[in-house]
Amino acid sequence: MTESPSTIDLLGALECLLFMANRPLPVGELADYLGISPPAVRQLLEELPDRYRGLKLQEVAGGFELVTRPEYADYVARLYPAPKFRLSPAARETLAIIAYRQPVTRPEIEALRGVNSDSVITTLLDHELVCERGHKNAPGKPMMYGTTDKFLKQYGLASLSALPDIATFVEQQAPMLEGFTEDG
Repeated sequence: MTESPSTIDLLGALECLLFMANRPLPVGELADYLGISPPAVRQLLEELPDRYRGLKLQEVAGGFELVTRPEYADYVARLYPAPKFRLSPAARETLAIIAYRQPVTRPEIEALRGVNSDSVITTLLDHELVCERGHKNAPGKPMMYGTTDKFLKQYGLASLSALPDIATFVEQQAPMLEGFTEDG
């Protein structure tokens, strides 16, 4: 007969899973790996943050991950310098349109922006901040675009429902993408 793991063992296992994962892990997936119920996983997740000084538990893109605390970013940057990317104002504007109106087509984006958006959309696709979401049932069957989990992660959002109102988004969140450039 196998003994069930203690809370301490499960907390340790949860730490390991979150540490080793290269993506946010949803509660259901964590429950499967740990062999416990999703409510039990949530209870463990509530206990986990008290165990760290330099790390924090973050809910993002439909799952959970361990991330470094912002106050230690300068130290981490010495070990892993951030790549120099910068999105243009046009790309940030287009990204905001896609985020708030998705799924949205290129012609709809261009109608809002008043200019051709082909290269900007290509840039956002290349940086995996947006993706194709199928074709709209309209004349010409235009491609529809939506945001990706990488977008959610970049902005620290658990889901799209966590998007702030558009004015707050533009004012407070746009600087988070200052690390991106179009010439990559």
